[in-house]
Amino acid sequence: MPVWICEACGLEHPETAEPPPVCVICTDERQFVPPAGQSWTTSERLERAGTTASVAPVEAGLHRITVAPRVGIGQQAFLVTTPAGNLLWEPPGLISAAAVDAVRDLGGVAAVAGSHPHLMGAAISWSHAFGDAPVYVASDDAAWSRRPDPVIRLWGGRESPRPGVTLVQCGGHFPGSCVLLWRDGAEGRGVLLTGDTIFIGPDNLTVSAMRSYPNLIPPPEQAVRIIRDRLDTLAYDRMYGPFGQVVASGARPIVAGSLTRLIAWLRADIPDFAPTTYPAPAPSAEL
Repeated sequence: MPVWICEACGLEHPETAEPPPVCVICTDERQFVPPAGQSWTTSERLERAGTTASVAPVEAGLHRITVAPRVGIGQQAFLVTTPAGNLLWEPPGLISAAAVDAVRDLGGVAAVAGSHPHLMGAAISWSHAFGDAPVYVASDDAAWSRRPDPVIRLWGGRESPRPGVTLVQCGGHFPGSCVLLWRDGAEGRGVLLTGDTIFIGPDNLTVSAMRSYPNLIPPPEQAVRIIRDRLDTLAYDRMYGPFGQVVASGARPIVAGSLTRLIAWLRADIPDFAPTTYPAPAPSAEL
């Protein structure tokens, strides 16, 4: 029986003769079901249609996996290589023999993780391809796992799947949303892989945070404070997002400043926001 992949979000689902009636990830307010309705595919169908996954170096010790055409949300995965084994971060929805071979040539996969349920892709299939490597899922988000499997390892707070790489739970987008701190990245200055816990802006100089990115639902102020304060405890200089964004240097103060600005907007503390100065609209004769 096939492993079904939601075409909207790219999450794999259990092997069944027929696809599930709905993807509960997509019916949640943080994601969406396309206007045309729910649709499903498989890795085999994607490969037959010409979908490929390419692996390319980003910096010493870090490779990016890009799927084209995009599958689901379309995140780019990262492979962090360490002397104690490699970590696959936010795996794509596609798994193919060619992609597995390319990753194996880089040392394989010793652990799999992602920032939150939306960006876990074909995590279980990738785990199975590499000897059932553990798949780290935040305990607070365990109910969102679409393909239950013994390889899933629950965690909370902080967890180091391999020496030198640490998952840090921040909450916000999902209760278990996290970032990955890679201690030795950026020539030893530290790299943060953000997922959607924070989102790097198009200028690569600002960040923000949301409860729902596609549906533009903002987070509560307290959630942003927690994210900012937890990230402020980490040592990092460079930052990568899941869609090609990168803050090459100076990332830590950018995060602190951007999230402080977001808190001010959520509190209506920004000087040019003065709701009492907006005149009420004149009554319409048609009303």
